Amino acid sequence: MTSKLKLTENQLFSQIRVLKRNCTLVLFTLLAATSFASHDTIAAHQATTESHSDKEEHGQKFNAGEMIIHHITDAHEIHFFTLHEGKANESHYSIYLPIILKDETGIKCFSASHFYHNKREIVQGEKHLHYYEHDGYILFGEKIYKAENTSSIVFGKDGKISNASVLDLSPTKSVVGMFITILILLGLFGSAARKYNKNPNMAPNGIQGLLEPLVIFIRDEVVIPAIGPKHAHRFMPFLLTTFFFIWVANLLGMIPFIGGFNIMGTLGVTLVLASVVFIITTVNGKGFYWTHIMWPHGVPFLVKLILVPIEIIGIFMKPLVLMIRLTANMTAGHIIFLALTALIFIFGQGSAVAGYSVGAGSVLFMVFMYFIELLVAFLQAYVFTLLAASYFGAALEEPQHH
Repeated sequence: MTSKLKLTENQLFSQIRVLKRNCTLVLFTLLAATSFASHDTIAAHQATTESHSDKEEHGQKFNAGEMIIHHITDAHEIHFFTLHEGKANESHYSIYLPIILKDETGIKCFSASHFYHNKREIVQGEKHLHYYEHDGYILFGEKIYKAENTSSIVFGKDGKISNASVLDLSPTKSVVGMFITILILLGLFGSAARKYNKNPNMAPNGIQGLLEPLVIFIRDEVVIPAIGPKHAHRFMPFLLTTFFFIWVANLLGMIPFIGGFNIMGTLGVTLVLASVVFIITTVNGKGFYWTHIMWPHGVPFLVKLILVPIEIIGIFMKPLVLMIRLTANMTAGHIIFLALTALIFIFGQGSAVAGYSVGAGSVLFMVFMYFIELLVAFLQAYVFTLLAASYFGAALEEPQHH
């Protein structure tokens, strides 16, 4: 019994050390998200536009939609808070990220503050559009274009911007959040690995006591049941890294007043994670897995004509579902908090009493939702890991002989 226990501890120690090393792999893998982290120009366009007639009629009326979209989309700044908004002495407290652009003239680097401190406005039909300009470039909807000679920003007949785009290599808020998450993981597992090296036979405490039950839980309740004990060790490092990365990134986004990170709400990040799962599943798929998809055994021919295309579509739908489910769920949580906050300002515009009354209820409900979101942050990491493990297990499944 003692020898089996020591073997289990040694295996766990080895897995944690491997997990520490594999945290660094996430850094290089997820850097690809920068290329995919293009922002929804249509949503940003709607968030930064205001009807001219509405502006004249209502003045600086609070726009809940603009506030929500501004906080959940990625950006070239980490915005903490604004004082005296809408007044002459309006002050923004932000960390401005570097802008790195590549066009036909070469590579240009400057601070995003040059954009955000040079706000411009253009009238498009009955709407006022806000954008930022600096050194021949414009920032519109958090996407960077080349400025035109005659007019900084030009729209085509379809209403879409027709300015030439540039290669944007700039780190955005989500990229910075990923770096912070990776540093946290390296710190946590580095500390745990050092304690295991120093006292390999002692009961876990501190960071070890927090991490070891989670590692054992993912191993024994997710990976081994889904993949099987024969191949589980091959995928443990990736699945553990994925679980802890998503969980810590979700928790980071729940800390108030540090910039409102929405890492898993960025499609570029979840796209890369889902793509890696798809590649691993495809590469490790055995003959039985592909035969079951391309020509399932024991199925009538006419049924195969219907079933095989559905199975092929399912190959690509699985990572798509992984991506959309994680992005939508985490973004929905942020929207709920922002909508409850917006209610305070909406009712407060009509009456101070109504604002305070709604504010008290909103704050209480937000506290309740905060604890729900703590559970959701864990569940989303767990479900993503569970689904990824099930895909790997299906790809490695052996034919059953009776």
